[in-house]
Order: sequence, then C-alpha cells, then structure tokens
Amino acid sequence: MQKYIRTFLPTDYVITDWTSIQAFYSHLLARDLSSLDDLRQFLADWSELEGALEEDAGWRYIRTSCNTTDAVAKDRYEYYITAITPHLAAVTDQLHQKVLAAEAAHILRKKTQYDIFFRKIENQLRCYRQENIPIQTEIQLNTSKFGVIAGAMVVEIAGEECTLQQAAPHLASTDRSFRREVYDKIQQRRLKDKDTLNALYSKLIQQRHQLALNAGFKNFRDYAFVSMDRFDYTPADCLTLHTAIQEEIVPLLNEWAKSRKAALGLTILQPFDHAVDIQGRKPLRPFTDAEELVAKTITVFEQLDPFLANCLRTMQKMGHLDLASRKGKAPGGYNYPLDETGVPFIFMNAASTIDDVRTMFHEGGHAIHSFLVHNLSLNAFKHCPSEIAELASMSMELLTMPYWDVFFPKQEDLNRAKKDHLIHVISCLPWIAAIDAFQHWVYTHPDHTLSERAENWDRIFSSFSDSVTDWRGYEVVKSHLWQKQLHLFEVPFYYIEYAIAQLGAIGVWKQAQTNPKQALNGYLNALKLGYTTSIPKVYQTAGVAFDFSKEHIRSLAQFVRKTWVDL
Repeated sequence: MQKYIRTFLPTDYVITDWTSIQAFYSHLLARDLSSLDDLRQFLADWSELEGALEEDAGWRYIRTSCNTTDAVAKDRYEYYITAITPHLAAVTDQLHQKVLAAEAAHILRKKTQYDIFFRKIENQLRCYRQENIPIQTEIQLNTSKFGVIAGAMVVEIAGEECTLQQAAPHLASTDRSFRREVYDKIQQRRLKDKDTLNALYSKLIQQRHQLALNAGFKNFRDYAFVSMDRFDYTPADCLTLHTAIQEEIVPLLNEWAKSRKAALGLTILQPFDHAVDIQGRKPLRPFTDAEELVAKTITVFEQLDPFLANCLRTMQKMGHLDLASRKGKAPGGYNYPLDETGVPFIFMNAASTIDDVRTMFHEGGHAIHSFLVHNLSLNAFKHCPSEIAELASMSMELLTMPYWDVFFPKQEDLNRAKKDHLIHVISCLPWIAAIDAFQHWVYTHPDHTLSERAENWDRIFSSFSDSVTDWRGYEVVKSHLWQKQLHLFEVPFYYIEYAIAQLGAIGVWKQAQTNPKQALNGYLNALKLGYTTSIPKVYQTAGVAFDFSKEHIRSLAQFVRKTWVDL
C-alpha cells in the first residue's frame, strides 16, 4: 500500500481553518478548462484536495466516537462541521457548475465511470440550495448527539457496570430469570432516554423535511433518493422488496420461532428468549479479548487469501483498529475509509460473542474494499454506494465461514456458530425492511404525532416479525425498539442497502459452494470497480443478480434454509 503522493497540495499541508483551504479552491475556480487535458488535470487536483479534507474529517470523527467524553476531540469535530463544512458546500456547488460547463465534459461522459460521475454532479446541483447550508450544519450537530446519548447508556449486571453491548451476551444465559433481568435492565435503560430520543428524532425529521422543501421536493424521502444517487432503483422498488421479504422471509421466522419455543419447552416465547441456545448450551466464546480477535481474523483471512491477511496486518501495525467495548465509547461499528493513506480504520464494540466475529468480518470486508479501490484515479470513484459497499462486507461474512474453525475448534461449536449465522443472515432481512418501511412512512408523514409514530412502528414491526413471540408486558419497549437503530438518526434511508447487499452476498456464497476460487475472484474483481459502473454491473461482475423479485428471494432463502438444516 502506497500513500497517495500529493502533486497539487504541499506535502506538509495541514488543515487548520477555512482560510487554510480557501486558496486551493480559489485556484481551482480560476482554472481554464478549454481542453480535455485541462479538465482531466482539474479533476485530479480537485480529487486530491477532497481526499485530504475527507481524511482529516475522518480522523476527527474517529477520535470523537472512540471517546465521546473527549472534549478536545468533540470541539475539533464540531469546528469542522460548523466552520469548514458550510464553506465546502458552497464552493463545491460552484465547482460542480464549472465542470458541467466545460467544453470537454461531453467527451469524458462517453466513458462509463465519468458518466456516473457527471450524473452525481447533476444530482448534487439539483439538491443544493444555499439556504440549506445552515440547516445541514444543524443536522450534523444533532446527529452526533445520538452517539453521545447511546454511549452513556450503562447498566449493572451481576454487580458490575457495563455498556449495553457488554450486557447483551448475558441474554444468551440458560437461566431464564437471569436473562429476563438483563433484558429488562437493558430496555429500562433505553427507555430512560426515550423522550429525549423522540424529541431529537422529531427535530431531525423537521430539519430534513425543510431541506427537501427548499430544494423543490415534496418530501425528504424523494430528496434522499436523489441526493444518495440511487440511479438503479426507486422507492417503489423498495416497497416491492418489502413485500417480497414479508411473503418469503417472515414465514421462516415463524418456523424458527415455533421450533425455538418447542425446544425450550415454553408455553410463551418472550423477547428475551431469542438469544439463548435451544439445547441449553452455554454461549459461545470465540475469543477472550480484542488482541485475540485480530489474531484469529488474520489467520482466517490468510487461509481465504493472503492478500486479505496482509491488509489487516497493515491496519494493526498502523494502529487503525479500536475493537473493545468500553464506557464512553460510541455504540456500533464501522470501517472508515481514509482516502490519502489508503488504510482504513475499523471501530467496533467487541464483547467476546459470535456477533463480534460477524462484525469483524463485516467491517473487514469493508476494509478490504478500501484497499482495493485505493488506486482508482479519482476520489469519487472510490466512494461506492452502499449497495456495493455492503456487498463487500456481507459477502466476507459468508466467504470466511469455511475457516471459522479458527474461532470454533470443536465441530459441534463450529456447526452451532454457522447455524446461528445463517439464522442471522435471514432474520436481519425483516428488521432491515421494517426500518426502511418505517422511514418511508416517517418522511412521507412529517407532521405525525408521537402516538402516531409509535402506532405505525408497531404496525410495521409486527408485519415483519414472527407471530409467535409474546410481547405482553413489553408493549412500551416494542413501540420504541426503533430507537436503537443509529441509522435513523445519523444516516437516514441508509439501511435498505443491507437487505439488497445481503441477497447479493448469499448469491456470492452460493457460487462458492461449487467453485470457491471463482466466487472469490468474481467478488474481488467486482470490488475493484469501485463506483465506475452501475450497481447491476458490479453485481454481474460478482456473478450475482440485482433482483428484488419474490421468486429470486425465495430461491436464496430456501438455499440458506437447506444449508442450515443440513448442518
């Protein structure tokens, strides 16, 4: 991996404030773009400037999420949002107009990767309004509040204070009264902030709705689809996918829930009964700490492909991993691309569970993707839509399964881990659809009341969940379950991509059963494309279909079910 070598910016250039950046943008705006070479050099220099800015912003975000109590990191991140980002929005709009007006633009547009690039610019121009800049700044500041609120959530379990992520593994306890106690403590802690989170979400909804109105859209849903450059599917296609998941996946949830209820010998299956092993075995502990998690992941990657292992070794050597859960750390997990360095950063909250193994391979897939696109000529080509990015991560979860004996040396534990993961692969689809359907309702009904919000979440959640679990006594918990999903607060409408990519990942994995080398090569070749071609073309390169039909989803679901049964 070679760090990007600057040719436009000084090698030792460090971003401090807007004044330190403005001269470079002024230089770009003054450029003559009368020839094709002029335009190509302009785009290369602009890309270099964006890469430097995005990496600087990335580190500010990373340091804030690693320690939400770090006042200095918080101030630096908020300074970037309030004192730099507003200027970037305005000058970027001017650059977009300049590029589209260039005489040679029509020549570049004949190349597929540049056609997508120019279509994205047109979308951004359509969405840009100067009056939205202060609103977007406020939105960014408000979204960061979710991580602070969630990061402060702790409970006491067996006399020890722990984060909600650290408490979650106790839900797999074979002692039903204990896991009920843990579940109740987690939910009661969440509900303490339900009013605060409701108020925060209401504010974000109104701010986002105003963005859309200012830009000439009927609602934020329609604005989001344009601003997110969704060229290859529509809101109507999402509704088609929701229906297919309801009809083809939810029946599997019912089948598994009935089986779980019978195996546990319960007359009533309750929300806290879903994590415990149905044979009464203790929770799997695939590793003891973050260091062991990294070491074992490298070993798995080495067996799949040495290149993958070397990528993770590089990240480890550079200190680009923060994996352990702790108080004051933001919730969740992510892989943050760092455009100049080319070596991304993985953040997660590991608590020694099988979920952590999944998360590590998921974020590892994103990381590999970052390495593979690093040498693409423009920064814009490296930033893929989530439908491609999540194909990278979710496929990695499945492609590594043949080597999970590194984490689970006993055959019984290995089979159990694989079966758990396959249930996760299927059961996540209805939850994703529920979150997406909820957003469609929320943003097409922006003036709803809190009671209408709870009522419609209950309706949507019920349509995407099994009918076996008894929620009596947990009605308030159920009506606020959506509040745990950070995407709703931080990245609206970024979630259905997980379902789309999960279906693609199942397709990649299905291929690997008959020709693992070909499947892996197709997967890696697809990722190397970055965003230089359409999503369907990337999926085709990976050897899978970009298809939302019931028939396609049924074939994939039944393949997963059969594999699960055969283990």
